[in-house]
Amino acid sequence: MRTSQFLLATLKETPADAEIVSHQLMLRAGLIRQVAAGIYNWLPTGFRVLRKIERIVREEMDASGAQEMLMPAVQPAELWQESGRWEDYGPELLRLTDRHDRGFCIGPTHEEVISVLARGEIRSYRQLPLNFYQIQTKFRDEVRPRFGVMRAREFIMKDAYTFDISAQGMQHSYDIMYDAYARIFQRLGLEATAVEADSGTIGGSHSHEFHVIANSGEDAIAQCLEAGYSANVEKVSLPIPKHTRPSATAEMKTVATPGVHTIQALCKFLTAPPESTLKTLLVKGVEGPVALVLRGDHELNQIKAEALDRVATPLQFTNAEEVQKATGVEPGSIGPVELSIPVIADYDAVTLANFVCGANVDGHHLVGVNWGRDLPEPQQADLRRAIDGDPCPLDSSKSLTIRRGIEVGHVFQLGTKYSEALDVTCLDASGKTQTLYMGCYGIGITRIVAAAIEQSHDANGIIWPDPIAPFDVCIVPIGLKKSVKVQEAIESLYHQLHAAGFDVLLDDRDERPGVMFSEMDLIGIPHRLVIGERGLKSGTVEYRNRRDQAAQDYPLETLVETLKTLSNI
Repeated sequence: MRTSQFLLATLKETPADAEIVSHQLMLRAGLIRQVAAGIYNWLPTGFRVLRKIERIVREEMDASGAQEMLMPAVQPAELWQESGRWEDYGPELLRLTDRHDRGFCIGPTHEEVISVLARGEIRSYRQLPLNFYQIQTKFRDEVRPRFGVMRAREFIMKDAYTFDISAQGMQHSYDIMYDAYARIFQRLGLEATAVEADSGTIGGSHSHEFHVIANSGEDAIAQCLEAGYSANVEKVSLPIPKHTRPSATAEMKTVATPGVHTIQALCKFLTAPPESTLKTLLVKGVEGPVALVLRGDHELNQIKAEALDRVATPLQFTNAEEVQKATGVEPGSIGPVELSIPVIADYDAVTLANFVCGANVDGHHLVGVNWGRDLPEPQQADLRRAIDGDPCPLDSSKSLTIRRGIEVGHVFQLGTKYSEALDVTCLDASGKTQTLYMGCYGIGITRIVAAAIEQSHDANGIIWPDPIAPFDVCIVPIGLKKSVKVQEAIESLYHQLHAAGFDVLLDDRDERPGVMFSEMDLIGIPHRLVIGERGLKSGTVEYRNRRDQAAQDYPLETLVETLKTLSNI
């Protein structure tokens, strides 16, 4: 490809509304342009990256025994009503009606559609196992789309669905797909890790997320490499602390704290460490509000809270009006002392003595509070998110390390959740009707592009892994319009590289070398060749790898073979 025939839509300035590096660089490098909030055009440069990711995904999916197909983006409401998800899925499901006033949705996922297909096509256990996949556009109506394609409303996903006659068969299919995902991310050239995860709205009994490790990741991952443990922090179970609670040594007192509504403000006002404070969160319960109490420096794990018998599902925090009605005070002054609603305290919160908490009086807090003396011993539960240094669930003598990750894939064991609801059955070996076991497996194709950039970039632009770069190599000529020798050399090299299987971008614009160098760095092309008359006199070409600062000269005569070695192509 020649730049004179290619839409090289680079930008000099970073758009003001682009918050994270991947969004900034995808706009500046001309990969995407916004059409509406969370909806993007993929320009030729970005589309080439997508196609390379899709090729690797397809190859590994086909090798795993999966069969590619295509399902409709628009799905009838009755399928979602039959599965029970029409109302449960929430406002992210984009609903619409046709001219006959029939309900439809734009598919965020395809469990219903594939289940009905299987219901009509699978008759006998002899047809199983089966694995179907597609690469298709999805739509989820995010309340606040942000970070470019990282949290977009419209996106491309590879989703796959397996059908088996037994739970053991489902596990076998799951293991095959898990291994295929590991190979996919390895081939994409990404540092990725699989972690135990919550199944969320998709459901099922068991799931793993695949995360690209990046400091900007939205998800926190708890790892203990010594014990071989890795999980999303939402999934980490924490034990009751081994240390005993200190004795009560302080007298409980009420302190005026005007205008103090957060733990940070409270600690500053009282000159107290956050680990000596308690915060009380009110959530909606099965029979009215429930108070969840945590140490001031800890965060609530909403997945754990939602699993409590007293707490309503899905988890919802009470609003200011409901807080006032339940406690008589505004949010920010609530505490567990003499609270007239059920109190559930995190294990670590119960180990505190002489702590600080809300006084249930507006603008006041209590200091020197102690369990068992100033308020009853509470119901205890594991409520908080894991943090650095927490004990490893597999070996409590070892500690967890928290890293940031970007979720790019998720595999689920669905069991019979959808097949029961949608009556997906077949005859087993004894001729009896058997409900099928399902698995589902998703990879965010468009999100991988952003994740790769977040993981690997520098001040000059994107640094692509070789397998997914829009072009393998760029040729930058010096003095192209002035030198016939340079023109002949680049044309010959251009065709030689193409014949050898390289994706080549020839920068044939009439631009200054510095402009061409900076734009090739911005786009992130892994291998750059610079050809000028000075090098041609000595029979050499300047080569530079995008990841290196220094350039090196190589003989022009053997350059194609040299580049094959340098690029592993």
